[in-house]
Amino acid sequence: METISAGEMMSYRTEYGALLEDIAKEADVIAMKYFRADGMRVERKGDGTAVTQADRAVEEMARAKVGASGLALDVLGEEMSASDEKNPSVSKRPRLIIDPIDGTEEFSRGIPTFGTLLGIERDGEIVAGMASAPGLGSRWWAYRGEGAYRNGKRIHVSNVARLSESMVFTTGTGPSKDKLAQEKIRRLPDSARSGRALGGFWQHMLVAEGATEAALDWTSKPWDLAPLGIIVEEAGGRSTNVSGERTIYTGNFLSTNGKIHEEVLKLLQ
Repeated sequence: METISAGEMMSYRTEYGALLEDIAKEADVIAMKYFRADGMRVERKGDGTAVTQADRAVEEMARAKVGASGLALDVLGEEMSASDEKNPSVSKRPRLIIDPIDGTEEFSRGIPTFGTLLGIERDGEIVAGMASAPGLGSRWWAYRGEGAYRNGKRIHVSNVARLSESMVFTTGTGPSKDKLAQEKIRRLPDSARSGRALGGFWQHMLVAEGATEAALDWTSKPWDLAPLGIIVEEAGGRSTNVSGERTIYTGNFLSTNGKIHEEVLKLLQ
């Protein structure tokens, strides 16, 4: 990834903050209109994942706002451009990466742990990220070099220095994963003081807040991950794939408070 100068760092909130806030605010309204509503319809896409009217409405709204913003941004979204999910070359324009409703399964069942995920990518680097979860009454954001925040209050990762003293969250180990993946995922909670299976964006926000020390997703798309790493990193933590690469394009994703990251990587490899 490219090196970004201090002058560039300080411009990201000025450049993108109003757009991200505007999208997140309206996404909250749309999501809560459908959440636990009798008229919500749940369909299954070709890969078996769920989609609702809210997913499509949020992404359509976001694309319209990007188009009206005057910013030179492309859009990569789960519902309307899922075939174009590879990391762009440095010659391409910056883009908004959006998951309109992360946690659609939970959303469709009336569980409030869902959210709209927004990330701004420039030359392969996420420079701004926001996760808005109206069911939880929370919004997290970070701009490169400016710290991480929840509802306007700065957040920080924990100081726990050993995995054996940590609380960790992981994705589930259901039949969609092969036996080796299941075994690797289970290593993490088995080695920690306490472990839970949660998955999704919220577990990474808990790492950023210092409530937990590690979170692991095993099979994710770029829109599932776009804002998570920058929020964790700006809170003082670390995010990579399970090979230690700082990327959202290899499916698996690990965030930690930084202090136990190498210990966790060694365990997973």
